[in-house]
Amino acid sequence: MKSVFVMCLLGGLVAAAAWSADDQPARLKVDWDRVIRESKTVPTLQVVVNPLLRRGSQIHDRVYAELKSLGADYVRYVPWLPYPRLSVAELRAPDAKQTYWDFSQIDPMTEDFLSATDGHPAILNFSTIPAWMFQTPQPVEYPDDPDQVFWKYTQGTELRDASMRELADYYARLASWYMRGEMKDERGTKHKSGYRLKIDYWEVFNEVDFEHNMTPEQYTERYDAVVAAVRKVAPQMKFVGLALAAPGSNPRMFEYFLDPKNHQPGIPVDMISYHFYAVPTADQTPEVQQYTFFTQADRFLDVVRYIEDIRQRLSPATRTTVNEIGAILPGDSGEPGRASAPIRSSYWNLSAATYAYVFANLAALGVDAAGESQLVGYPTQFPSVTMVDWNTGAPNARFRVLQLLHKHFGPGDKLMATFIANPSVYAQAFLTRGGKREVLLISERDRAMAVAIPEAGTWEYVDQVTAGGAPASEAVQNSVTLNGFAVGVLTLP
Repeated sequence: MKSVFVMCLLGGLVAAAAWSADDQPARLKVDWDRVIRESKTVPTLQVVVNPLLRRGSQIHDRVYAELKSLGADYVRYVPWLPYPRLSVAELRAPDAKQTYWDFSQIDPMTEDFLSATDGHPAILNFSTIPAWMFQTPQPVEYPDDPDQVFWKYTQGTELRDASMRELADYYARLASWYMRGEMKDERGTKHKSGYRLKIDYWEVFNEVDFEHNMTPEQYTERYDAVVAAVRKVAPQMKFVGLALAAPGSNPRMFEYFLDPKNHQPGIPVDMISYHFYAVPTADQTPEVQQYTFFTQADRFLDVVRYIEDIRQRLSPATRTTVNEIGAILPGDSGEPGRASAPIRSSYWNLSAATYAYVFANLAALGVDAAGESQLVGYPTQFPSVTMVDWNTGAPNARFRVLQLLHKHFGPGDKLMATFIANPSVYAQAFLTRGGKREVLLISERDRAMAVAIPEAGTWEYVDQVTAGGAPASEAVQNSVTLNGFAVGVLTLP
């Protein structure tokens, strides 16, 4: 045992000695004749409904302009539980005299989102089920103010209507409102919207392992009921299932949901989704967090490999989107009245670098989309996940890195065999669908590191100097320097 310990110790010392001086450039090597995989992965993001996205907000116009300019496919749109009046179209159960449908708060934001993503396939997820559909000890009360955050709307686990017709009809009416220009309520009264919107993907619920604590059986039967109803309205619709918050804790959810025998005949499972956030503990300093983020990312990627084995075994035609990727700082749960701790500027670059790292590895694993979370966050609504300044709407480094990845990489690119000696620098070469030779380089540490490159090229990057500004670009000869948490693309002739 002692000899094994000594050998391991010596091995560690040799590795440490090899990179004790980061001023020695790490040599980048690419085998341009060896293809690892052809990428299917779209870099994209999610947009979660909140008051700052409403018309009249001081950042509304800037944020939607940035989203439109990005031009990403598979952007995910989620009217979500903290703002019931902005996310639920029927907040009261129908009674013997009338129904209570109200789209007045929901329509403007949905219009603006679909306008900003026009021409690109998008994923809509009206994730929040009306609370009155669940059995609860008492009716769930919610604020009159549509802008007031409320975290306790999703209560109950059992539906009051065991047949699920009430649930399915609610979502069919939503789809009809936006896609057919009208819908009939529970009393048979027709309501006209005038919309004839194109919706490509419909995701069924969100983080069901947390919201209503659904079992695999409950979720699958509810998914089937909703899909069957919505398909009657929109036969060409594709559907996304699961949207799990903690995929590594729910292997049975994947095993059950992806098994065709557990679904009603003819119900499609076009795509599955799940999420990843790096979450440091409250006692971790910024110096420690840089290690935590990438270690947790590696653990998540192991979970992805496991899920991919299940998917390929049970439902190989089903595609995958990891549609929430980000980091959440301690104390960032958004409880009202709690002052958020100031977020250091370097954090945005660390979070951006983590997203880029996860994106590249998901491309290597054959995942179809990698969605950064989220366009707008702010105090009471997870400020550490925002991709823009919540006061001005200007992009931060997280948005700029997505912009960089979207510009350079996408489906059809070939991932090439890539080698670099420095373990704190991630490198992945791509032969793009347009025939360009490009290398993604990511600094995993908050210090400058040099990389020796095989030939001269152009270096485009986001770092703590560029911050929320546009990516910088420069010609390079023998090496490139990655500042702390830099993400860059080296384009070779």
